[in-house]
Amino acid sequence: MIGNATFRHRNTALLSVISVQAPRIVSSTEFDHRLASTLRRLKFPPKLLERVAGVTHRRWWAPGTSFDDAAIEAGAKALADSGIEASEVGLLINTSVTRRNLEPSVAVKVHHGLGLPSSAMNFDVANACLGFVNGMTLAANMIDSGQIKYAVIVNGEDAQATQEATLDRLQRPETTREDFNREFATLTLGSGAAAAVLGPADEHPGAHRILGGVMRAGTEHHELCVGGIDGMATDTKGLLDGGLQLVLDAWHEAQPEWDWGSMDRYVTHQVSTAYTQAIVDAIDLDPDKVPITFPHWGNVGPASLPMTLAAEAQNLNEGDRVLCMGVGSGLNTAMVEIVW
Repeated sequence: MIGNATFRHRNTALLSVISVQAPRIVSSTEFDHRLASTLRRLKFPPKLLERVAGVTHRRWWAPGTSFDDAAIEAGAKALADSGIEASEVGLLINTSVTRRNLEPSVAVKVHHGLGLPSSAMNFDVANACLGFVNGMTLAANMIDSGQIKYAVIVNGEDAQATQEATLDRLQRPETTREDFNREFATLTLGSGAAAAVLGPADEHPGAHRILGGVMRAGTEHHELCVGGIDGMATDTKGLLDGGLQLVLDAWHEAQPEWDWGSMDRYVTHQVSTAYTQAIVDAIDLDPDKVPITFPHWGNVGPASLPMTLAAEAQNLNEGDRVLCMGVGSGLNTAMVEIVW
């Protein structure tokens, strides 16, 4: 394929990756109770979210905590863990889907909250659930080029307002099975935050080397999942089929240059049981090497993958090969290899 479908980084390492879990645990049983009359009227089976998506819980922020506050917390913890001072950071990228305003960027509040210098560039990168991986790749390119030395990538997501609006809408007496199915994926979302610090590998020999990977776009599917503050409409089957094919195309495209058949860990974007099983089956992955977090966190958007990586980090050994596999509605996919 002509172009930049595959890429390699020369001198970038992951110095730290941190997750921040929202404190309020909201069970799928609670959603079932709120939707009980609708579920009975539409003749849906009990425990639908658990049975179909595998999501038993998701998390919401405590009252008074905003998604960008959580992104600041994650960024501060990632900097502390990396040992890098805020004054050394040359780039901040916020990758949150959640936002309060069209402008200014979410990044400006995070930049200020972290006490980053005026010389540190800051902006948002929005690409649905793939945003964090895109942010890491962009930062790595800038580190490789010598334009910056250290970068902080942050993400904070808040699903509560969208889910509250969806629950209210689905309780209406005119709600149909088609309405419910179209908005079902919204109920699988969760709140959380993550951050990572990247820097030059040659100055941090003990850090985790980011080698590169592959990206592919399937933008003919751009209408399969469309979300806003008040809700998200999803063609679940179309999204699964289109996303799976895109991942397979990317996987096979990468094989002449990358050998990913025997990685030590495959850290995927966290969606549902069906999505995860489809990826495992299609690529013939060892399920024991695919860590799962969606049952208790839900789909935390772009934060899902780095939160899962942060949770799995304690089980990784030096030299382990980790493949980060992300998909975002639109559709876009990326796979990036990190050597632990």
